[in-house]
Amino acid sequence: MGSSTRGWRHLVLLLVAAVVVPLGIAVGAAAVANADPYSRLREDWVPAPGGVGHIKVRTWLAANGSNRSVYLLDGLRATDDVSGWEHETNAAWLSDHGVNVVEPVGGQSSFYADWYAPNNFTGQPYTYMWETFLTRNLPDFLSARYGFSRSGNAVVGLSMGGNAALVLASRHRDQFAFAGAMSGYLNLSAPSMREAIRVAMLDAGLFNSDCMWGPPWDVAWLRHDPFVQAEGLRGLPMWVSAGSGLPGVHTRPSALVDYWNTTVGMGLEALSLAQTRAFEVRLATMGITSAHFDFPSTGIHSWPYWQDQLWAMLPMMKGAIGA
Repeated sequence: MGSSTRGWRHLVLLLVAAVVVPLGIAVGAAAVANADPYSRLREDWVPAPGGVGHIKVRTWLAANGSNRSVYLLDGLRATDDVSGWEHETNAAWLSDHGVNVVEPVGGQSSFYADWYAPNNFTGQPYTYMWETFLTRNLPDFLSARYGFSRSGNAVVGLSMGGNAALVLASRHRDQFAFAGAMSGYLNLSAPSMREAIRVAMLDAGLFNSDCMWGPPWDVAWLRHDPFVQAEGLRGLPMWVSAGSGLPGVHTRPSALVDYWNTTVGMGLEALSLAQTRAFEVRLATMGITSAHFDFPSTGIHSWPYWQDQLWAMLPMMKGAIGA
């Protein structure tokens, strides 16, 4: 077996493991809350395109009445009850700091994109139309219901959501004035990445990437690749991060499964680090200087480290959106 084949198999196994094993090992306290944000929680079913009807959105209203928001995007195994950001972090407390926290629910394996067709492997009765929802239906609803601004907002995501945050911001600069991407895979055109994503999506709910962006040679893959779409990010304030892959303060395995989770998280984050470094070089060669890159000396592919990054980017985010 050649080295290129072995490399492809290792990449596939890493990405499959990302969607098989939950990695929320511990959640630390990143900030002291001024009040209980759940008193400002609102849950709405927002009209959505593609035949799905409505999508659940949970929103924490800013304590100071600000009209600026951050949209938080989930990872590949997004669930239909609440966002992973609510399951695993204290992101709701951002609302104590002058930012409305908007968490769309669902979108497993969607990459928050407008798909070509319903997922044929599961007989899905509707077509994912997440980009349209996030940039039309949802801001229209939030503006009408709560008076939120349709422009000058932030979009932040991890892993799958990190890719989507950068792509959405690059194409909708009128809506987003800041983007954050944590532990993303930011070069979908790299060797074996499209094949690995295909396998990972099959594992995460039997989703067919052909229904999403067509076969690997379809131009839609380029339109959703942050590395390729970097020009659209010129001048946009961004926070882009990846850990080193070494366990840090939030990694305290005790049971056997915890050691497996840690090992998987280390490999996934090492891959993300390589891709994020490549994205950093890409922006530098293009003369794009509006991104802040953060590479902590420790950190694996796990929610507590993403929570830390969310709070670390808050001052930059607030400055960019005027909150």
